[in-house]
Amino acid sequence: MLNDSFRYVNDQLACDGVPLCNIIAAHGTPTYVYSANRITQNAQRLQRAFSSLRATLHYSLKANNNLAIIRLLADLGLGMDAVSAGEIYRAEQAGVDPSHIVFAGVGKTRDELQYALQAGVGWFNVESHGELLLLNQLAGDLQKRPSVALRLNPDVQAKTHHHIATGHFGAKFGMSADTIAHILAHRDETPHLTIHGLHVHIGSQLGDVDETIEAVRRAQHLAEPYPDIRTLNIGGGFPVRYVESDEYPQPENFAEALAPVLKGWQVMMEPGRSIVADAGVLLISVLYIKDQAGQHFAITDGSMTELIRPALYEAVHPILPLKNAPPTQKMIIVGPVCESTDVLNRGTMLPVLETGDQLAVMGTGAYGMVMASNYNMRTRPAEILVEGEQWRVVRRRETWDDLLRQELSESTYGKI
Repeated sequence: MLNDSFRYVNDQLACDGVPLCNIIAAHGTPTYVYSANRITQNAQRLQRAFSSLRATLHYSLKANNNLAIIRLLADLGLGMDAVSAGEIYRAEQAGVDPSHIVFAGVGKTRDELQYALQAGVGWFNVESHGELLLLNQLAGDLQKRPSVALRLNPDVQAKTHHHIATGHFGAKFGMSADTIAHILAHRDETPHLTIHGLHVHIGSQLGDVDETIEAVRRAQHLAEPYPDIRTLNIGGGFPVRYVESDEYPQPENFAEALAPVLKGWQVMMEPGRSIVADAGVLLISVLYIKDQAGQHFAITDGSMTELIRPALYEAVHPILPLKNAPPTQKMIIVGPVCESTDVLNRGTMLPVLETGDQLAVMGTGAYGMVMASNYNMRTRPAEILVEGEQWRVVRRRETWDDLLRQELSESTYGKI
């Protein structure tokens, strides 16, 4: 979908006034393009919406972890939410103070926990009793005392795609209320940890504010007997509109509903998608046109290796021509990967297309490049950041040599 940053200027699709065809001429396709202006607007909108709660925002790195974007958001005052030691390392390389990092994730390894403790991350969101005991042991060995929030699985079924619902008992995330109640009643068993927060996150693309309120209230009920536990991390999950027909509550709706419930609490949040999704597009080119069984296919150089969301989540991304023209034909937009699921859009209205035409897959700033793969020996695309009227490469396109670099030239055998 079009927005203030991505719109037609003189019938050419542009990013903040920069014609996207100019970027293709310089860097080819497939290529990701991000708007620094749109990212800034989205982050500041969240900051304003939750200002009455004085909420601390930690950007969810798994949405898009490009170093330039991390630096941009850190400069805006956001902390970071990491779900692996690798993401912590990446944030550090971008200049983020580790004390402004929250370490989440359902399966942190011993090495990852050690790394995070040594780095001095600000918070650990703990997701199991076993993880809590291991973290306590490691903290004692390293003479550290980290801040901990216990992640509650509130058994609230969010109205969202089943692959991105995380707050029900069928999901692997978090701990039951009974487990957390036991931990809180026996904090003397983990003397090297400061447990003074709870964490609750019920999914992404949340379609109902009331479900978030219910999850928050269940967490507050657990904390009620303990006056020192007044920090609540409410996660992220704020939805974005991918197509015109999407109807979702806005961040302001969440903030207005949560304000009276969270009065007097220290509030933390972990938004990701809502900051970067509509700030990015994937530029692709048409390779061939094929009419088959009464359907019109456009085979492009963009594929599920660049954007897996349609295959993984049945996600629908609008696709627009770079040259504005009235849509006249329903097209199926596919890629060259040898899989039937390599479909970027299963039916979208476009002008009559020809080989060489250029298209933009909209709303791909989140869970696009971070989930890209090298399947079929495909190189991952370049990433471009538009800043005002200029742009720069913030990640170069991979080469075949890049893909082979980690493999040994000669086999090395172990001994029995």
